[in-house]
Amino acid sequence: MMGGILEVLLVSAEGIRRRNFFGKPKYHVIMQCGNQIRISKVSSGKDDKTYWNGKFTFEFPRSEWKHSTYLKLRIMDKDLFRSGGLIGETLIHLGGIITEGFMKGFLELTPAQYNVVLEDDTYRGMIKVGLKFIATKEELIQTREDEVKEEVKEEVKEQRHSIYEVIRSVWKFSWWKLFFDKRTSYKNMKKQI
Repeated sequence: MMGGILEVLLVSAEGIRRRNFFGKPKYHVIMQCGNQIRISKVSSGKDDKTYWNGKFTFEFPRSEWKHSTYLKLRIMDKDLFRSGGLIGETLIHLGGIITEGFMKGFLELTPAQYNVVLEDDTYRGMIKVGLKFIATKEELIQTREDEVKEEVKEEVKEQRHSIYEVIRSVWKFSWWKLFFDKRTSYKNMKKQI
């Protein structure tokens, strides 16, 4: 497989809106990246904070990069009497993470908090997520080869440029002035005799 693997560490959420008034809230998260979907376990909320501590992986074949530009996290409420409702969602853009991960071969972002966007486009609460991108070996080798090729091309350009600079600097050197100065001084010497 050419591509990479994105590992998502779903840590916790705090300050999110409660939909049920009786009992402890039960939340789960639906994660979507491109056409891949992962669902977290159901976790109980305590004191305005919910913990999942789950790790999920998404495979990134090179052919799906354009379709997998963001990670969508939807926090859902699981209620006893109904199937559940949307609490809020978060979008994490992955363009820079994937690009830098492929260049370095590995990229890890420590868990950070992201705003939770409610249905009415307001913010309420934060979700804490960590990301890790690992380029597969075949892709990593290919990227390294491409980087080496680019470096060699730049060195050849610099060498060509430096040879040109040497020729130009020799041309600028005052050899001609010395030669012409001697001729003029020779003419001056003839005049003096």
